[in-house]
Amino acid sequence: MLLGQAAQAATVVVHAGHLIDPEQGRVLVDQAITVTDGRVTAVGPWKGAPAGGTVVDWSGYTVLPGLIDCHTHISDGFTEGDPIEALKHTPQEVALKGAETARTMLRAGFTSVRDVGVYRGLTDVALRDAIEQGEVPGPRMLVAGAYITIPGGGGAVTGAAPDVVLPADMQYGYVRNADEARTKVDFLFQHGADFIKLIATGAVLAIGSEPGALELTPEEMQAACDEAKLHGSYCIAHAHGAEGIKAAIRAGVRSIEHASLIDDEGIAMAKKAGVWLDMDIYDGDWIEEEGTKQGWPAEYLAKNRATTDEQREGFAKAVRAGVKLSFGTDAGVYPFGLGARQFAYMVRYGMTPMQAIQAATTVSADLLRRSKDVGALSPGHYGDMIAVAGDPLKDIRLLEQVRGVIKGGEVMKVP
Repeated sequence: MLLGQAAQAATVVVHAGHLIDPEQGRVLVDQAITVTDGRVTAVGPWKGAPAGGTVVDWSGYTVLPGLIDCHTHISDGFTEGDPIEALKHTPQEVALKGAETARTMLRAGFTSVRDVGVYRGLTDVALRDAIEQGEVPGPRMLVAGAYITIPGGGGAVTGAAPDVVLPADMQYGYVRNADEARTKVDFLFQHGADFIKLIATGAVLAIGSEPGALELTPEEMQAACDEAKLHGSYCIAHAHGAEGIKAAIRAGVRSIEHASLIDDEGIAMAKKAGVWLDMDIYDGDWIEEEGTKQGWPAEYLAKNRATTDEQREGFAKAVRAGVKLSFGTDAGVYPFGLGARQFAYMVRYGMTPMQAIQAATTVSADLLRRSKDVGALSPGHYGDMIAVAGDPLKDIRLLEQVRGVIKGGEVMKVP
């Protein structure tokens, strides 16, 4: 009954036993969060059920803002074990699978995501729009449209026979020079992209692609960043290798994805430039353990082993240096819905539990240029929140078991 009532009520009041406020870095007790027409209008001590509106009783739970994952691939809908997985599915299959994974992500507590590229170009635009129109349940999405990559590079479908011709929608972001980079960036914005994803270096999960090697040239990255600015947006860069990271920062990207082999100079450059590092430090264990069991390509496993420990060391250094660290998991490498496992790794490698929660709320909201809309529960923000049993500041792994989810005042998951 709550699901239907909350969906139709103009005002919803959530009774929170404890409320984690990442904006102020504090915990409030016995709070009432009032959401009117999808946005928070008041937060204050609980004084009993109001005369009007729907009451959601989360008095036995800890409530915090809906989580943000800045590095997902939910629109692809499939995991990365097979290098030619994308060729096995039609755009229609991808769209339907993406709708399923979007629902899974939402129920896991991620109410906002930045989906950072698809092999089937623009399927992410369609999924974002379907969610916004209420046609399918899912998190709020920002999407890239496709990858800006060199042919055969880290953002291309590789591993097929040489005579296999890739469909046109798998080549939307292929570039060979700076002029093509401008043209392809403009194309993606014209067709609904929110930002641009550059594949600056090779990738771990791509056949024939070397993580430490620069793929896009500095000139191509600069041209893409300049064009994105003309559209009022920005580029982010997939970059494992140290030189690729620094080249992308010089080009003007807003965040570095993975940053696996970042060196001290790169960390200093990121801090000085105000560039976020979006580091998926959980994935290495999943790839090693499950990828080995499932028979993933030996090349994948070898590259993963060569980058996992260095990435985590780089993360710890970045924490100590005070670099802006967002929450990004590369959802799709591992099964969707498990992204909260990364919190424990962030704490293990130097963050406090509050810092880890802030990374997935206020810090990520700032990265997405959505700090007035998501990442907090003060008045004006969307009424996006989750409930967990217990205190995640004492046991961060409680976030792996989200009990309740509300998006825009609508109850999406009941404890």
